[in-house]
Amino acid sequence: MLIQGNIVDILNKKVFKGELEIENGKVKSIIKKEHSNETFILPGFVDAHIHIESSMLVPSEFAKIAVTHGTVATVSDPHEIANVLGVKGVDFMIENGKKVPLKFNFGAPSCVPATSFESAGAIINSDDIKKMMSNPDIKYLAEMMNYPGVIYQDEEVLKKIAWAKHYNKPVDGHAPGVRGGDLDKYIAAGIYTDHECFTYEEALEKLQKGMKVIIREGSAAKNFEALIELLPEHYENMMFCSDDKHPDDLLLGHINQLCERAVKKDIDVFKVLQAACINPVKHYNLDVGLLQNGDDADFIIVENLENFKVLQTYINGELVAKNGASFVKHVDFDVLNNFDTEKKNIEDFEFHSSSEKIRVIEALDGELVTNEIESDSLIKDGNLVSNTESDVLKMTVVNRYQNSEPSVAFIKGFGLKEGAIASSVGHDSHNIIAVGVSDKMICKAVNLLIENKGGICAVNDKESKVVALPIAGIMSDKPADEIGKAYAKLDAIAKNMGSELRAPYMTLSFMALLVIPSLKLSDKGLFDGNSFQFTSLEVK
Repeated sequence: MLIQGNIVDILNKKVFKGELEIENGKVKSIIKKEHSNETFILPGFVDAHIHIESSMLVPSEFAKIAVTHGTVATVSDPHEIANVLGVKGVDFMIENGKKVPLKFNFGAPSCVPATSFESAGAIINSDDIKKMMSNPDIKYLAEMMNYPGVIYQDEEVLKKIAWAKHYNKPVDGHAPGVRGGDLDKYIAAGIYTDHECFTYEEALEKLQKGMKVIIREGSAAKNFEALIELLPEHYENMMFCSDDKHPDDLLLGHINQLCERAVKKDIDVFKVLQAACINPVKHYNLDVGLLQNGDDADFIIVENLENFKVLQTYINGELVAKNGASFVKHVDFDVLNNFDTEKKNIEDFEFHSSSEKIRVIEALDGELVTNEIESDSLIKDGNLVSNTESDVLKMTVVNRYQNSEPSVAFIKGFGLKEGAIASSVGHDSHNIIAVGVSDKMICKAVNLLIENKGGICAVNDKESKVVALPIAGIMSDKPADEIGKAYAKLDAIAKNMGSELRAPYMTLSFMALLVIPSLKLSDKGLFDGNSFQFTSLEVK
């Protein structure tokens, strides 16, 4: 197979008219040759850190859409399904991903459960990590979210890192806001990446101390604008990632969008493409071609180097997408789940109190971090209730793995004026999270998810809509376009009920993520992410 175009040689920072010869899935030769083809040929895009589960799609369905945007590989942390199903869930992701051309590179989840302050569906200990690290299908130790455990040298945490080093596999980082001496300790443990930088200054310190910083732009957490100005100077040590990308957003674009935005800021295109195509392959030792002689023929053809409109995507020399059409075929898969709790009653969500002030989680649009604020209580018949006028709404986290009493807190920022929204996609343990204007609406939403053994939903007095997620309660068994459109409709309902968040369901899914400060809610209670301990809803 011969393909002509403008060859983009990222490593040598040059573009030339040429011809690729592809044989047996490899690049046999690259020669300079004059021709009339004005398209550009370059290595495919790599998402340097993503939880495929957050797309609500199994890997094979994710691949169908990703290849249309020029993505040829991902560095994937199956942390979400592992918290539900353990190693069995990781195996599911690997085997399903193998059935399609896209090159998924899965890591061994390092923090299952993420903390001891919540109920998860499984445990992955250092012995499990040892077995997983010996598996050639496991490429790295996935994000070490337990940064306090690293800093204070928790024995079990250090064992997991040690097994990754033993098998010469990278250790991924997750250290939001960690600076100074604590950062030095974190790096000294052998952790050299972070995708959790929220500010320019934090990312710069990590780069100066030898870490690789991954610019994240997902459906909820968006750090591109804060960090992109670091790229011109530090392009050799930066990458792009989604982290978490919901299906409607994936239908619109992927890493190609970040390249377009970076080039529009007048950043040198070779530096942008090094972050998007080269650095992840080098850092994680991926079996992904870089458009060099002898490489796997993993490349894309784009219309230009401004908007990166993808015309064709090739993986191992196979044409997998053309002009927005995907040639990735559907594959059959088993439906696995872990859901065992009974329906709740309205009174289960009551919180009796006489406190005049309460602690409130403040959700921030586009961020995983939250603020802790205080608010006046609204009490009816001795029960703390939602205050829609001040946008201080009741929220709950319900243990999905066994029957237990729901935990209750209050949150500001969702803006709902009616009804409730709920999700069993709740990082990291994937219990049920709901926010609503009344105990009745919250109960209605929670029970709808229990009936479906997982999903996302919106309810009000007039309607109840649910997108069922039968695979581990976090992924659909439906095709990508179908789930993407269904999710978009639910998103619109939430916004019609008053939410002004860009991605209300994505933001909701992070409100139980205890490892991100400041205030979050687990199924066991209100949690202070700064002091790493439970705190009281009531302000005495």
